[in-house]
Amino acid sequence: MRCPYCSHLEDKVVDSREVASGSSIRRRRECLACHKRFTSYEHIETIPYQVIKKDGRREKFDRGKLANGILKACEKRPVSMASVEAIVNEVEALLHSAADGELSTNDIGNHVMERLKELDKVAFVRFASVYRQFGDISEFLEEVKRLADPHRGGGG
Repeated sequence: MRCPYCSHLEDKVVDSREVASGSSIRRRRECLACHKRFTSYEHIETIPYQVIKKDGRREKFDRGKLANGILKACEKRPVSMASVEAIVNEVEALLHSAADGELSTNDIGNHVMERLKELDKVAFVRFASVYRQFGDISEFLEEVKRLADPHRGGGG
């Protein structure tokens, strides 16, 4: 690896640590010529996960986009960042276990809604209102009623 300071090609690894649940490794390196330290990251090269949109288009899975949608639903609610991260990790695990590395937005949205329903019902309703794109207020109210009275139906 080329030193970013002096371009020398030899270095030594001073420290290695696993990052992001074992999906990458952070290496602290020291240049053997100028002795300055720099950091490199190693990632396992994988086929990118795909999300199948409602209109049939395929799009690369974006962890950040999913996390932002969940965070928006959880805004000012007692849902920890760890819980949001856990939901995103679960979706990524579902993609990883899918034979072709693809999931529909419907499958992803339903999984997120089920988890949010367990964590915080207000966050669930917020997420559902955006995800399901209720046609009018009566559809939205019906969902809230199902949530308030679980004997009325699935609600998810």
